[in-house]
Amino acid sequence: MDFCSFAPGSRILDVGCGSGASVEFLRSEYQLEAVGVDPSEVLLELGKNRNPQLPLVQGYGEKLPFSGEEMDGVFAECTLSLMNDLRETVREIHRVLKNNGLFVVNDVYARNPEGVSRLRKLSVSSCLRGALLQDELISLLEDVGFRILHWEDHTKLLKQLTGEMIFKYGSMNNFWLKSTACTVNPNEAQLAMREAKTGYFQLIALKS
Repeated sequence: MDFCSFAPGSRILDVGCGSGASVEFLRSEYQLEAVGVDPSEVLLELGKNRNPQLPLVQGYGEKLPFSGEEMDGVFAECTLSLMNDLRETVREIHRVLKNNGLFVVNDVYARNPEGVSRLRKLSVSSCLRGALLQDELISLLEDVGFRILHWEDHTKLLKQLTGEMIFKYGSMNNFWLKSTACTVNPNEAQLAMREAKTGYFQLIALKS
C-alpha cells in the first residue's frame, strides 16, 4: 500500500478474495472502494455473514464479471498459483485495469525451477503445487502488456508461517495430515518443497 499510494476512493479488485478479509481491510483502513471475487460460494457466504456490507461477487479469474478499465488496482494474494488458466487470468486482470493501474501479486514461487516437477505431482489442491516461476511470470506479464515496477522476496514470511504451523500442530507432518482437503504424503510434500526451494514474493506491475 505504501508503494502503490492509492488515493482514497480508488476502485480495487481482490481476485480470489476468499471470505473478504483483504476487501474489508482495504475499505476500513484505507477508504478504498474494494470489491472481491471468488468462485467459492461457501467462502463468500462466510464473508457476507461476518459483514453483510462487503461487496463480494462470485466469479473466476479467467472471466472476471467487471467492465473494461474499471479498476485502479487489482490484488492477487496467493491466487495466481491456483488458476486453471494463468495466461487468461492475467489477460482479464489487464482488461479490467485502467491505464496506469497497478497489479499487486503476493504468492509462492519455486526458487529452484528444476524442482518444480515434484511439486506439480503432489496430490493436493494448494498454491504450493502451482508455485510460480519468476522468469515465466514476468515474461507472461510483459507479454500481456504490464511493466514490472517492483519484485521483492519475502520468503522469511513463509518460514514464519511454517513456524506457526509447527507450533500449532506439533509438526508440519501433523499439519498436512490434519488438513481436511489434503491426501498428500507429508514426507513427499516436505521433500518437494525443499527441492523446489519454495519461496514467497511480492510483485507490482503497471498496465502501460
